[in-house]
Amino acid sequence: METREAADGFVRVWQRAWTEHDVDALLELYAEDCVHRSMPFREPHRGRAALAEYLRWSFAGERVTDVHFSAPVVGEDGVAVAEFRVLAEEDGAPSTLAGCVFVRFDAAGLAVETRDYWHTVEGHREPEGALFFG
Repeated sequence: METREAADGFVRVWQRAWTEHDVDALLELYAEDCVHRSMPFREPHRGRAALAEYLRWSFAGERVTDVHFSAPVVGEDGVAVAEFRVLAEEDGAPSTLAGCVFVRFDAAGLAVETRDYWHTVEGHREPEGALFFG
């Protein structure tokens, strides 16, 4: 599978599945032996089972109202990056999470390695600037 096709599918599924907390749909995007880093200095989640555990934990206190991903930017060697923004309520308080995900895909179009960089703020707001969002 071409990286562009894999990356487009990845952001399309993440945008819908994050809104619905559909962990099973998200796991279908990843290779069985994937490595996911939810933040650069945290221990990675190795394999689908560890990723599933992390996703269920991170979705537990969150009520999502809107998720938006940018179109992915595709590089060489199966790598792509996309920006995202999530409007949610955590413990009843509005919050915004914004960040980006770096993904490396295998030949079958599955994510074998991902790394997120993200920040949260109180309230609902859009990220400043228009680097990826348009």
